[in-house]
Amino acid sequence: MMSSERFPCGWLQQLLIVLLKLSLSYAGPLQQINGTDCTARGPASYILVFTGHWSPLTFPKQYPLFRPPAQWSKLIAVTHNGQFRLWQEGATASAGAQSFAEVGVTVELVKGAKEARKRRAVGAMYRTAGIPSGIGHSSTELLMQARSSLLSLMVKVIPSPDWFVGVDSLNLCEGGQWKKEVTLDLHPFDAGTDSGFTFSSPNFPTSPPENITRITSQMPNHPANSFYYPRLKDLPPIASIRIIQQTARQTPMSNHILPNSISPQNFLETPLDCEVSLWSSWGLCLGPCSRGGVRHRTRYILLRPANAGVPCPELEEHAECTPHNCLKRQ
Repeated sequence: MMSSERFPCGWLQQLLIVLLKLSLSYAGPLQQINGTDCTARGPASYILVFTGHWSPLTFPKQYPLFRPPAQWSKLIAVTHNGQFRLWQEGATASAGAQSFAEVGVTVELVKGAKEARKRRAVGAMYRTAGIPSGIGHSSTELLMQARSSLLSLMVKVIPSPDWFVGVDSLNLCEGGQWKKEVTLDLHPFDAGTDSGFTFSSPNFPTSPPENITRITSQMPNHPANSFYYPRLKDLPPIASIRIIQQTARQTPMSNHILPNSISPQNFLETPLDCEVSLWSSWGLCLGPCSRGGVRHRTRYILLRPANAGVPCPELEEHAECTPHNCLKRQ
């Protein structure tokens, strides 16, 4: 047996220290496990305010006035870490996101979030009531934790085939500090599961489903699309959110009470140009040919102008008759 005197205690301590340093260098920061890198101490309380800006002035084309009129669904929000996605631009919609974007049902979304919560990927879920018009507010309180500092949310555009607005994985924590306030403009997205072009399009499933894409003034590039405004570089915001951190001194707020500082935003009117059909065929002439006889053709208005858009052109055109299109009297 070897004598322990050949291995002094000091040497063993130094070896343990070196091994400990090596293990820590490979392990890396613990915060990276959940993908948030948040080191804030303690939770943070926020008030989330959703504001709809959808009006006939900003979005005059095919603006829904009835059956149903323009409105917003309930808002569903989830706090989570980097191991969960409620939805993601450029990816296919989950069954829950599809169901919500098409018909506003949250059952599958909630089910998916509850399953993720068992894996500690989701912190909490929140909802607000729907808004019965295109312009309005809804709000809820949020309690953010460092282990789930990301926020995602969805609100369905009603009526629409599968359009929604939302936020994907917004981090309310920056290093060791919670953000005091965040304001974001929201734009419409297409869930990629229904091929309808207009707000009131009938159900027309997309097969196979496409990726979630942002709707712009020129995409989808089709004149029938309800958001097609070729004169605009960018669509105005159709909605916005404001997230405000609450201090311990502030009185807790109801989901239906808004801060005094929340006020509607004013946007420029969106011009809508007149759209007309193609010309009809020329009519036949009744009367003397080449000596005062006249034929005519017509077209009709597809979309009336609004907000100082280009006015409609002439809807009827006349031309002198030629012998080959004369109708002889019996």
